[in-house]
Amino acid sequence: MKMKTIGMALVSVLALSVTVQAQTMTKVKFGTNWVAQPEHGGFYQAVADGTYKACGLDVEIVPGGPNVNNRALMLAGKIDFLMDGNLLQPFNMIKEDIPVRVLASMFQKEPQIFMTHPGQGLDTWESLKTVKNMMIGNGGYNSFFLWMKSIGFKDEQRRPYTFNSAPFLADKKSAQQGYVTSEPFAIKKEGGFEPNIFLLADYGFETYSTLIDAMEDTVKNRPEVVKCFIEGSILGWTTYMYGDNSAANKLIQTDNPDMSDEQIAFSIAQLKKYGIVDSGDSETLGIGAMSADRIKRFYDDMVKAGVVDAGIDVTKVYDLSYVNKGLGVDLKKKLMAQ
Repeated sequence: MKMKTIGMALVSVLALSVTVQAQTMTKVKFGTNWVAQPEHGGFYQAVADGTYKACGLDVEIVPGGPNVNNRALMLAGKIDFLMDGNLLQPFNMIKEDIPVRVLASMFQKEPQIFMTHPGQGLDTWESLKTVKNMMIGNGGYNSFFLWMKSIGFKDEQRRPYTFNSAPFLADKKSAQQGYVTSEPFAIKKEGGFEPNIFLLADYGFETYSTLIDAMEDTVKNRPEVVKCFIEGSILGWTTYMYGDNSAANKLIQTDNPDMSDEQIAFSIAQLKKYGIVDSGDSETLGIGAMSADRIKRFYDDMVKAGVVDAGIDVTKVYDLSYVNKGLGVDLKKKLMAQ
């Protein structure tokens, strides 16, 4: 009877401990820019392995999609952090006096690419300037293709891209935009060949990508929450790239049941092959690294190309307080040695 009483007391203590722990956790919502996919893997990893919880955050990932506007939700205070595709939107938000801050860049390179058919004389970046049919969507035309025009590409090359690869597959002399983690996989399955891949980041389109944005008020008034989320994301991405990511991938597939194991494996392999997440500065400063010089250089290039307006105070776009500290570098070495 005495043992039963002690056991019941222990259960009560454990229950109280769990309750107190739950009460001290801070609820945070993080909005991505598309449906769940491996390109969001590090965030799911930090949820799956408890990295966010270890520093006091209960993080809910809010997937984006064609009918979801997570940017508007952040502006309305409905979510705490936003995943941004590249630096162009933050530039424009600062122009409009919207006090957003870019706090980290999980991707050193934007995954944006062009693809061509092999064996058609379109095997070099310069040869793309001879392509008559370049399938480009409206968003791409008003961003990276304006930059491409500033280095020798022509308006007359552009053809509308409706996110259907059939025209590209039918025209062996054409080129099509895409993401290095996605469209080449679809082309291999549908067309039975591996396309030539031209990663824009490797030819001068220097934007950081998969950014973590927050409103200025969040940064000023909730510094511990910001620190925990940024550092948790860095460690999550480090583990996702170099450790056991199976639990994160299960969460991705829960949020997006259409995501196959084969697609996940391909995407992760491409992230590694092309140094999307971890290359350059991040190899010594840790995943998430950013530099003021590179941001300014990209901004100047975009002004020259007519993508963004001149006169923006670029220093208002970012806050480097939470990155460039080498976080995750030792963890990466440990994971790779296992």
